[in-house]
Amino acid sequence: MSPEVVSKAVKAYFAATRAMDQQAWVDTFAADAISYDPVGAPPIEGHQKIGEFFQTIMAAFKEVGLSEDQVFVAGNGAAVKWSGNGISKQGKKVHFEGIDVFEVNEAGKIQRVYAYWNPAEMVAQL
Repeated sequence: MSPEVVSKAVKAYFAATRAMDQQAWVDTFAADAISYDPVGAPPIEGHQKIGEFFQTIMAAFKEVGLSEDQVFVAGNGAAVKWSGNGISKQGKKVHFEGIDVFEVNEAGKIQRVYAYWNPAEMVAQL
């Protein structure tokens, strides 16, 4: 698999978060994708559940998005150090960080994502 295919999938994932576009975000995943977000929580499987997860996170924000700080592509995957910034519905500024590890399938869709971050740090700022 070419690094460009992996990079394109990862860029689309992060761009969709910044646009707060649930459908665009879900479309970056394979239909049978699994998301471990965060790692240690029960897995989120398939487009419907992945979309519901996105909707739950976005519901707390007036504006929010993740930006890629560093991207490391290798084989059919990538590791990304990211930063999240947003404004809660109550007007509070929120900042959080993490690392996502992606596996991309031959169709250029995210097959698995492992998200290493602490949601409690984000929630405490809301």
